[in-house]
Amino acid sequence: MDYVIPLNGWAAGERYFRWQADNKFFQKFDNTEILDAAVEVEARAVKSGHYIGVDLDIQGHVTVACDRCLEDLQLPVEAHPAFSVKFGEEASSEEEMREGSREILFLSASDSELDLSQAIYDYVCLSLPMQRVHAEGECNPDTVRFLGQEPVNEEAGETNSPFAALKGLFDENKTK
Repeated sequence: MDYVIPLNGWAAGERYFRWQADNKFFQKFDNTEILDAAVEVEARAVKSGHYIGVDLDIQGHVTVACDRCLEDLQLPVEAHPAFSVKFGEEASSEEEMREGSREILFLSASDSELDLSQAIYDYVCLSLPMQRVHAEGECNPDTVRFLGQEPVNEEAGETNSPFAALKGLFDENKTK
């Protein structure tokens, strides 16, 4: 499925587009974090003279691995980016990359279509939280129980932690 807005032969006015972004969409970007997806993208494109404005409405959910228990976790996705399309060379300063609250997309004068795939992908990924965990008590109890236990070396009576050797470091310095 193409996530493309054709620009040639389009008279002034509004056009609407609707796409679905599923697991196949994210696989094209070699995204291994998103295991499954059901995201709906609606685009409203307005053309007036040389101005083209595109407003996206991205909503749905994606499935990722929980950072705590590694079980599937479904997260909501919602983003509403707004773009202005300009033809010509890309801006050189950060100030020129924005037009009010709109991000500017630069296309060459010869481009006849606007591919929004990368923008959709980016905004879905940006809408995900940094820490992706189930709500308290919803993680796999077996995994949580395993994570809560610290391995013990019964013969030595110590834990198998690589930091166990540092345990009394500051205590030894005080006695010297």
